[in-house]
Parts: sequence; C-alpha cells; structure tokens
Amino acid sequence: MNNITLCWFFIITIFIQGCTLSLRESSIILIQTSGGLVSGYESSIGGKPLKTWVDIPYAQPPTNDLRWRAPRALAETSNRIIPPEVTFCVQESSTYGAVQGDGIVGSEDCLYLDIRSPMNVSNELLPVMVWIHGGGNVTGSKDYYDFSRLVVEEKVVVVSINYRLGGLGWFTHPAIQKFQTGDDQSSNFGTLDIIQALNWIKQNIDKFGGNSENVTIFGESAGAHNVLTLLVAPNAKGLFHKAIVQSGYTSSASLESAYNKHAFDPFVYRGSWQMVRNLFPHSQSILLDSQEGREHLSVIRNSLRALDARDFIGAYVEYRDEDYMPLTTSDGIVIPMEGLEKALKNPKYKKDVSVIIGSTKDELSFWLGTHRYFVEEYHPYTRLLPKGLRLKDKNLYNFWRNIRSHAWKLRGVDHVLSALEIAGYKSLYAYRFDWDDQKSSMFANIPEIMGAAHATDVAFLTGRYIYGPIGSYMYPKGRSRDQMERTMMMAWSDFARFGSPDKRLPLNWEKYNQDRGKFLKLDKDEDLKMGFETETMDSLLKKVADSVFLGPIQKCLLVWESLVNIGDPDIDRYNVWEDSVCSAYDITLERKRISAQLKREHGGTSVFE
Repeated sequence: MNNITLCWFFIITIFIQGCTLSLRESSIILIQTSGGLVSGYESSIGGKPLKTWVDIPYAQPPTNDLRWRAPRALAETSNRIIPPEVTFCVQESSTYGAVQGDGIVGSEDCLYLDIRSPMNVSNELLPVMVWIHGGGNVTGSKDYYDFSRLVVEEKVVVVSINYRLGGLGWFTHPAIQKFQTGDDQSSNFGTLDIIQALNWIKQNIDKFGGNSENVTIFGESAGAHNVLTLLVAPNAKGLFHKAIVQSGYTSSASLESAYNKHAFDPFVYRGSWQMVRNLFPHSQSILLDSQEGREHLSVIRNSLRALDARDFIGAYVEYRDEDYMPLTTSDGIVIPMEGLEKALKNPKYKKDVSVIIGSTKDELSFWLGTHRYFVEEYHPYTRLLPKGLRLKDKNLYNFWRNIRSHAWKLRGVDHVLSALEIAGYKSLYAYRFDWDDQKSSMFANIPEIMGAAHATDVAFLTGRYIYGPIGSYMYPKGRSRDQMERTMMMAWSDFARFGSPDKRLPLNWEKYNQDRGKFLKLDKDEDLKMGFETETMDSLLKKVADSVFLGPIQKCLLVWESLVNIGDPDIDRYNVWEDSVCSAYDITLERKRISAQLKREHGGTSVFE
C-alpha cells in the first residue's frame, strides 16, 4: 500500500463520488443578502432537485489591520459578489485531507459559507443545520463536505462554514491584545468567526428557505469541540436552538499557557511567546508596562501583521513536536476564565437548547491504525505488488485502542453530558457509533485495523462514502450501509426539526441521565439498541494496571494519553496512579524517544510519511 497507489485510488474515488451530482447551471438563482447579491444554481442528486450557493462571504476579509481582530460585518451593498478563486483558510496541505497541495496553502480571505436548500414547493421555512468542520482547528474546509443528499432526502437547509485556523484563529500575545478593546481583545478569533457566521445566518437564511428560529449547529472532532465552545460563549446566545457534538473534546488553555512566557508550561512548545522568539530571534523580554515595553510590543505587533500568513502558519508547522498547541483559550470574553470544561457545568452560561453528544466505538483507530508503533508494512504476495499493512501485535493494538477510545467516550461524552445536566439542560441524548461492517483489502485487514474509527460516521450524513484512500473498503455497498445512512439522516434531521431524534426510529432513544448513563448504539437495524455505561475512568485505569499485554513504560504511556487528551490534562491523577509508579519515567522524553526511533528506522511515525 505505497503512497502512489493510495493517491491514485483516492483520486479515482473522488471522481466517482463527484459523478453522482448532476448540475443544471443554466438556471442561475440570485439572492440579495445583507452583504451583496449572491448567485447559485440548480442541481439534482438521485433525481431530486436542490439549490446551491457556494462561497458566500459572511464577514469582511480578516486581513491587514483586521488580522487578529473580531470579524467585521460586511457593508450593505446591492453589488453582485464575485468570490476569489481560493476561499479555504491558511493551513498545511494534506495528501488525503480536506485541502490538497504542497506545503502551506490557502488564503486569509476565507470567511465564506455554502448553502444547500431543497426545492421547496410549500414555501414553508425549513430547519437549518449549520456544519462546523473538523481538522484539529488547524486544517479543514467547508468544501470537503457536501450535504446535498441530506438536504434532498430530509428537506433541511444545510450551511457549511469556514473559519480562521491555527495561530491566525487562536492567538494570545500582549503585542496584539494589549492594543485592542472589546471582542478584539479575545484570543479566540476562530470562534468569533463561527459566531459571526451564525449572526449572518440569522439575518439572511430566510431568503434561502431556512427558518432562522430553528437552527441546529453540528460538527465533528474539532468542529464538535467548537460546538461545545458555543454552548458557553455569552455572545452566541440566541443564535442556535439545538446542538450535535460528534466526537468532540473539551480541552482549553489558560491565557498564561497560551502565551507561555519563559516556557513556564513544560508541555507547550508553541505558545505565542515561544513562537515570537522563533520568528524574531532578536526580540527581547522587557517590562511590558513601561514606555520602552509598549514601544517594543508595538514593533512586534507591526512585525506580526507584516508577516505573510503562510509564513506565519508555516512556522507553527516547522516547530511542531510532541507538544500541545494552545488553541481554544479561556480569555474571559468568548470562553469563560474558568475554562471550557468547568464552564459547561455552570448554569450562568447555559443555553436553552437540546443537545446530542456521542463518539465512535473505535475512535483511536484513525491515528493508531497508521502509526508505526502498532503497524508495519510487508509484502503480502510478491515484491512486485505494493506493500500491505498489518498489525505488529494484535493484543497490544486492540487493548490500547479500546482503552483510549473508551476514555474518549467517558471524557468527551459522559462527563460533558453530566456537566450539562448539572448546568440545567433538560433535553440531552448520548450515542456511540458502532457500525463497522467493512471489508478487507488484499493489502490490509481493514475491519481489524479500523472498525468504527474517528470520523467514520460523517459519511452517513453526506451519503458520500470517502475515507481517504480506503473508502470502498470502509463503506462497502449493501443493506447494512443503507440502513445506517437512513438511521443517521432521519435521527439528525428529526432532531433539527422537532428537537427529538427518534420520531422515525424503531425504538425510543432515551434521554441521558448521569445516574443511568444510557446511550444509543448507532448501528445497522438489527444492532440498533440502547446501552448503558458500565465503565469509569477508575475502572479503565485499573484494567491498564492489570494488563498482561503491556510493559511498565507502556502502561504509563497509555495512562498518560488517556488522562491528558479530550479534556483538560489531569496531571495530578497521572502522578498518583498506582502509588506514583510512573514517577520513574520522564513520559515526555519517552514519547520523544519512541518517535525518534521510528523516524530513524522508517522516516516517520506514520505509514503515510
């Protein structure tokens, strides 16, 4: 399974998927919005018509003096909008991800959205679903997701948005915030972009057939994390009415860690203080409140704004290591000072909305399944064919994946729902996505390695069965796939329409209660059922302690990964686990040692490197 073979397979898959959409661009649809006249087109999917508008600006370009400021509303005009050729935000390109290319790609002028609406003969305003893409808040684009099938099948309006990414979207430095006021003093510019998009939707979506009083926000991974941030952001109040969180997380940084002066947080290598020193090696540490300090900050401010956006993002990529990069930040403006995790349980920030939260059964396969610590390449038949992929140690892999994935559910689903229940939310639903009816390739046992991996659920909402180079193996055609698509599209759209996800399901999706911990197992019809959580973080960590598959260092590595990801790092718990047995190891050094060894032997830690 070499990269050339995978790349061609991926290109062919994309081409085939693209052929399912039939365009009739002779019918141009013009809509006057608050920011100008936008043009769309009619098309059809599966013989069912829809209307599509792409690359609609929802804010002024955040360039020049608007870099690292809250987004500004567009000036009202009747002029026709001609979007630029590139509308995805600046980021590192990816061979199999949302944005392909070479090196750092994209544009700062990226605050655009797409709208897809069914042909609506009744003229009744339809539920609106706003998709917030994932990508770790450092990569991703609205363009990767086409919800046309959901739109025509379920009669909803879907809006997909871009927002600033990486250090352009989340940045904390006195050279920026000290000279600004109001929302401009925030560190969370990407979050503010999403809020501005929701403001634009509230003002304009009725012109596209959507009901501004029935808006559901939904997202996966970082997009789901951003949905959670909107649940606590004071300035998002009233802009949405329901929320769906697919494989989200609650990590947030303090202002101190995001700046990280003198590298006081040992787990952060790319705090803004460190990055400015990397970018401008001759900058000095001066008392910020002195006249000399303000003048020095002004110089840094001007230098930062003068940097090419791609060079700036490129610096973050260059200094990437086994570190935690501060993004969502507790700035006291968008994210409360207590942090996202704690703010979710605070009634002060409660939104009057219904919420669905879930994860996939095998979340970590997305990362572990291509990591050379767990998998190896080999020649299955002959060296004339591309290499295959297999597990080095099945017991080790399955145990590690199961613990990490279950920890994700506990920290990213159960703990979050319990927090929301404490805050006073009444309509809460939990799920675990279990569907894994995949087929093997001659080069890899896909069901064994992947299963219900991170992001496998998204395809059932788009009807576009793409998963990098292995989409046809991940989602083989058949009744099982059709059933899963029907279930998810019905549940998500009914939740958006009525606030209840089980109107058309063959069972009652019981609301979440932390005492019972019930969740829906999302799967094909025969396995679609309610379950209840039997594990806690204590019981999971006890399994690690008792494991016969792991050595002492491996146990500490697994416990560390389970406690520092998905939520705020629980370092204290790690330090006292099993009578502080892990104090014998420098866990950061051990992680670097493993990475360095894999890079020496294979050129990278992933089979795609």
